[in-house]
Amino acid sequence: MTPTGTRQGQEKPRPGLWARVGDRLIVGGSTVGDEGRDGEIVGLHHADGTPPFDVRWSDTGRVTLVFPGPDARVQHFPPHDAPHDTKAPMRS
Repeated sequence: MTPTGTRQGQEKPRPGLWARVGDRLIVGGSTVGDEGRDGEIVGLHHADGTPPFDVRWSDTGRVTLVFPGPDARVQHFPPHDAPHDTKAPMRS
């Protein structure tokens, strides 16, 4: 039996900023009205998925090494090898 709140193929929430290759990094804008940037995480430098990340930016297509600041967040996607349950509740 799986613990409450977890489903097969989903990881337990982890504290701090971490990512997998294929996740999306979203960085807030530096001024009011600035939408910020986003890009695909294409490389990791630590096995546990902590920063820095290699990110391919959606606006330029360039890949850069990123040390995310406090205005950054990672949008996680299910692993490609895990079944995707479309009826799973959304996490807030």
